Amino acid sequence: MPSSQPPEPRVARRAVLGAGLAFASLRSWAAQDANAETLLRKGGVVAAFRHSLAPGTFDPPGFCLGDCSTQRNLSEEGRAQARSVGAWFQQRNLQPSKVLSSPWCRCVDSATLAFGPPEVWAALGSPRGSPGTTSAAHLHELRAALAVASSRPNRFEVWFTHMFVLSDLANANTSSGEALILRANPSGKAEVLARLAIPA
Repeated sequence: MPSSQPPEPRVARRAVLGAGLAFASLRSWAAQDANAETLLRKGGVVAAFRHSLAPGTFDPPGFCLGDCSTQRNLSEEGRAQARSVGAWFQQRNLQPSKVLSSPWCRCVDSATLAFGPPEVWAALGSPRGSPGTTSAAHLHELRAALAVASSRPNRFEVWFTHMFVLSDLANANTSSGEALILRANPSGKAEVLARLAIPA
C-alpha cells in the first residue's frame, strides 16, 4: 500500500548528506591530526611543509631571490594559514629541533610566521626552468639530511619548501600549507608516514 507521507525533499536529503560528509571530513582530519602528532612526539621524522597559500603558479619573469617584491608571495589567507601552523605546534608543546626553509620569500615567510626566522637552505629551493625538476645534487642533500633526522628519536625537524621539491623527494602531491611527515626508509628514500593539513 502506498505511503501517505510525502517524499523526502531532495534539499533535505542533500543537507543530511552534506552534513554527513562534513562530519566524516572532520573525523578524518582529527585522525590525521592525531597520527601526525604521535609521529612528531616519537621523533626521527621531518615535517616537510609546502609553503602556505601564495596565489599564482610561477614567479614573474625576472624575479630576484633577494627581492620579495619581485616574487610570488603569501596572500593574507596564506599568512593566516602559516600562523595556524605555529599555533597547532604551540598548543601541543611540539618544538622542532631545527626549522629550515627554501630561500624563496613565500617559504621564509611561512616559516617565520609559524616558528620564527628559519635557517635558509638552498637545497629546499624551487627548481628553476620548465619543467620544474629538483637537481640531483639537491635531492642527494635532502635525502642525506632526512636520513640524519630519521636517526634521531625524540627530535623532529620542520622544512618549508615547494610543491615540485616535495613531489621529487617523496613522490607525493601536496596542497598549500600541507605537510608530509617523512622518514628515510632503509634504502635512503623518503617515506610518507602521514599528512598534516592545518586549517587557517
